[in-house]
Amino acid sequence: MIYWFLKYLSLGPLFKVVFRPRCEGLENVPVEGPAIIASNHLSYMDWLFTPLFINRKMTFVAKAEYFTTPGIKGWLQKTFFSSVGQVPIDRSGASAAEGALKSARRVLSEGELFGIYPEGTRSHDGKLYRGKTGVARLALETGVPVIPCAVIGTDVVAPPGKKFGRVTQPTVKFGKPLDFSRYQGMENDRYILRSITDEIMYEIMMLSGQEYVDKYATKAKEESNRAKLDARRAAREAEKQQRVSDTPKAS
Repeated sequence: MIYWFLKYLSLGPLFKVVFRPRCEGLENVPVEGPAIIASNHLSYMDWLFTPLFINRKMTFVAKAEYFTTPGIKGWLQKTFFSSVGQVPIDRSGASAAEGALKSARRVLSEGELFGIYPEGTRSHDGKLYRGKTGVARLALETGVPVIPCAVIGTDVVAPPGKKFGRVTQPTVKFGKPLDFSRYQGMENDRYILRSITDEIMYEIMMLSGQEYVDKYATKAKEESNRAKLDARRAAREAEKQQRVSDTPKAS
């Protein structure tokens, strides 16, 4: 009930008036029955824009901290995220991936839509990164179609590391359903899983127009942070050396 209130009478109308988001390929999303919506991930607001145009409930996984924070703030967070179709997942543990897949299987078994970000985390620089194979495993285990999806412009509305950016017109694109039933029973073949995942990421890339990087987003983010840290250290060292060289020498 709260989900539909927020979607049609509260946040949904507000977002449509303020941001005027556009949608392409809505006809590719089934009006009934289970499906996996596999999308790129640019901003923490992606999951708010993606379901706006779909006249169905769509479920995503969210980090467990949103559901376990103590106090009134924690209660409000838990109530909100539960109401808008989010299910908690502990991303810090070794069983995080399996926990997400378990939640996804439950949602899909109920004939609903499940949204997933194959990259596993938000892109820090707007590029599209290598997908994790959980989306392929889920598709084979459940036998449901995968709808490639691309969000464009949400990283302007809410850039990485910031709560808000500036008002722009995001676009959500849905591609044609991908059927992987020909690989049924091969969900334990890592080469098949990689091939399926790469096909999904290719379709997302074609929709989003992003530059593709064959590297996991988490690793790329770590390398970027390390490079920034090294650059700051080098700058401080250069500044230190400059001060030494500028110091007048005793005559």
